[in-house]
Amino acid sequence: MTEGWVPDVLGKPFEQLTLPLPDDDEGAVVATLVRLLPRRSLAAFFTGGPQPFADVDVLYLHGWSDYFFQTRLARFWVERGARFYALDLRKYGRSLRAGQTPGYIGDLADYDPDIAAALTAMGRRADGTGERRLVLFGHSTGGLTASLWAARHPDAAAAIVLNSPWLEFQLSASVRQAITPVLDIHSRRRPLDLWPQVDGGFYARAQAEVADPDDPVQVDPAWRPERSLPVHVGWMRAIVAGHAAVSKGLGISAPVCVLLSARSVAPTRWDDELTRADSVLVVDDIARAALRLGSSVTIERIDGALHDVFLSRPEARAEAYERMGRWTTAMLSR
Repeated sequence: MTEGWVPDVLGKPFEQLTLPLPDDDEGAVVATLVRLLPRRSLAAFFTGGPQPFADVDVLYLHGWSDYFFQTRLARFWVERGARFYALDLRKYGRSLRAGQTPGYIGDLADYDPDIAAALTAMGRRADGTGERRLVLFGHSTGGLTASLWAARHPDAAAAIVLNSPWLEFQLSASVRQAITPVLDIHSRRRPLDLWPQVDGGFYARAQAEVADPDDPVQVDPAWRPERSLPVHVGWMRAIVAGHAAVSKGLGISAPVCVLLSARSVAPTRWDDELTRADSVLVVDDIARAALRLGSSVTIERIDGALHDVFLSRPEARAEAYERMGRWTTAMLSR
């Protein structure tokens, strides 16, 4: 379990492991697994008894234009006995190499080798099964990727937690259906053409405005720029195809918890309301789409939360952790 692991950029006791993957047309490809393992405290030793999630592995998948840096989230799980792992997917964050198109993928199923390599390094089988229970945790685009993977691997996860998963196109399902044929044709011919987008950096500003000075979150702007990475046509086609699959129903057998802000605000200009709402997704549409994930879906709407509910102002963040703790305790208790 220790061979190849080195100290991570987040500092001790976080560690990282580079996972070589098959080359693609841009050269060598890797993913990077980050871990935080529980350490039995002296108090726990004297009080005795197993921690509630002592047989749980958590695998976290980040969103678009993102990477793993949420140390508070890792501590939440480890303090309850779980082993926490986070995967920087190919061409993101720790896994981005010179000459690569940041974040680009032509099919979300192409992340299966990244996830399989991570699961193997975690001591599980490549299909996710193992002696310990698996919790999949996905944020935004990572939530879409995790949901699709879980549907293809029905026996793997004991539970799934999604933090503002990108399950539907922001401009509605009808727009998604209308643009799909155009995306299909364009992506076959010129997949790396740029997709139009406008990002004024307001989401990053909102996170900075509500940051906790007593427990700061350190973000590398090279890996998570204030304005989103360039979006390419082939990547957008992969996302829209994922949304279409969700709209048809994924039939996920594991229980799913979806954490969302109570409302959305369009980021057309800076306003303090952007510090109390999701300025990335239309949360009402996401809530409706989430009902198609499987037969057991819990939707938690959190007043005042940002797109990443765990980076919200303290009161909304505390509410998100309380609700996630309540749900996971109920679903994973034995």
